Amino acid sequence: MNNSASTDIAHPVRMQLDAYNARDIDSFIQWWADDCKYYAFPSTLLADGKAEIRARHIERFKEPNLCGKLLTRSVVGNMVVDHETVTRTFPEGTGEIDVICIYEIEGGKIAKAWFKLGESRLHRPTK
Repeated sequence: MNNSASTDIAHPVRMQLDAYNARDIDSFIQWWADDCKYYAFPSTLLADGKAEIRARHIERFKEPNLCGKLLTRSVVGNMVVDHETVTRTFPEGTGEIDVICIYEIEGGKIAKAWFKLGESRLHRPTK
């Protein structure tokens, strides 16, 4: 696959990550297919369809420190694999977690996504 085709496949993933970091639910959700599936890796369905993904992220976007930092991105065929470090506000406090994100792209939208979470690491309080 040539580089421009790879860039086109990754476009919806890049755009939804930008919207995620801006906590802009309308911009975020437009990159997801109406009937998309959202999984905890490998097969636990967390959200079925755009409405459920939207509801999940409305809550997530309330976190004041939310930010996904892209470490690497690979594209193979219609699949995009991101390795990110995500800053979150956990019940125990602010911290970060490594996430492997796997996206299946169909028709310029995210059709399916899988997320494998690492261990959360709390930030040390500043004195």
